[in-house]
Amino acid sequence: MGKTLVVGAGGVSHAAVHKMAMNADIFTDITLASRTKSKCDAIAASVKERTGVEIKTAALDAYKVADTVALIKETGAEILVNLALPYQDLVLMDACLEAGCHYLDTANYEPEDVAKFEYHWQWAYQDKFKEAGLTAILGSGFDPGVTSVFATWLKKHKLDTIRQIDILDANGGSNDQEFATNFNPEINLREVLAEVRHWEGGEWKTSPAMTTKVEFDFPAIGNKNMYLMYHEELESLSTHFPEIERARFWMTFGDAYIMHAKVLENVGMTRIDPVVHDGQEIIPIQFLKTLLPDPGDLGAETKGKACIGDIATGQAKDGSGEKTYYIYNICDHEECYAEVGSQAVSYTTGVPAMIGAAQVLKGNWVQPGVWNMEQLDPDNFMDMLNEHGLPWQVHELDGPVDF
Repeated sequence: MGKTLVVGAGGVSHAAVHKMAMNADIFTDITLASRTKSKCDAIAASVKERTGVEIKTAALDAYKVADTVALIKETGAEILVNLALPYQDLVLMDACLEAGCHYLDTANYEPEDVAKFEYHWQWAYQDKFKEAGLTAILGSGFDPGVTSVFATWLKKHKLDTIRQIDILDANGGSNDQEFATNFNPEINLREVLAEVRHWEGGEWKTSPAMTTKVEFDFPAIGNKNMYLMYHEELESLSTHFPEIERARFWMTFGDAYIMHAKVLENVGMTRIDPVVHDGQEIIPIQFLKTLLPDPGDLGAETKGKACIGDIATGQAKDGSGEKTYYIYNICDHEECYAEVGSQAVSYTTGVPAMIGAAQVLKGNWVQPGVWNMEQLDPDNFMDMLNEHGLPWQVHELDGPVDF
């Protein structure tokens, strides 16, 4: 149905490309490109072994717009799926505009030298993509991504309005590492240690990182401590659903993770500004990344489940007053590894990237401009979640959350 160029060769890309190959009627031609071609070749070999599908690989410096334009034209790609670093979002959007190619990513742009991720940089491309007749889909991972589609599905089928929403992300998985992040260590630590923001009463409320903790009983996992954090879907949801009075994001962390993260921050290892070491300039957090385990290599030893979803409260469509729904997915690390060779965190981001790209290639989400997931029709996306490894369920709760 369409030719696809995937940029980036990490754990998420590994999962996404395998799932694309399993849907060859939609993804008729796949090219995987990264700065390190050997990583692309390793994923391609795994895809061939597991699915029998041949994919092409290429070396690409994603910061060089001209090189990306040339590769888009060479491959005839109809959509570029950006699974590289969020620092590269804007240059890849520029390349798509120049080459006449649709665009999709899983995380919003942030400058490399400032730990601040906001959508305004990408939203500024709205007119450019509209005038070019091209579609750009932002944040087609799980959170952001599926969590936003969950909210839109609730608004379409259950609630006329959403008064408040809490997004809950629990990873109940474990491995043998003393300290390891679930995804790219550099991006993970920048995100976790950032100032907390949540939307309430028409404004952003701020608090220090890792200071608001709540225990919650997660389906299939049990009681876990979750911490209030800032996440980009709070910005887009509060913008596109202006009736929202409060929007919050929560993620679970074990005590050992919190201890390690705070120690690393206190000794300066999470700094993003250059320092001189032994006469050479280095960025501490990038050096730290080289020391920590690659999350993409942890699939074989990771056990347990992840549970991610929304708890939303609003006026019911049937006129019965205010109702609260909990909509979520449960994903098993070992099942993900058996299917595609990835742990659940990579899987829960890679599969929605595949499904989002499929929506474009199938024509469901072809609308010139730049769009967040909650702005698009949710139904076929939700159907594909059930069909391709991320089944969801929704339950009515007795009332709004009390935390």
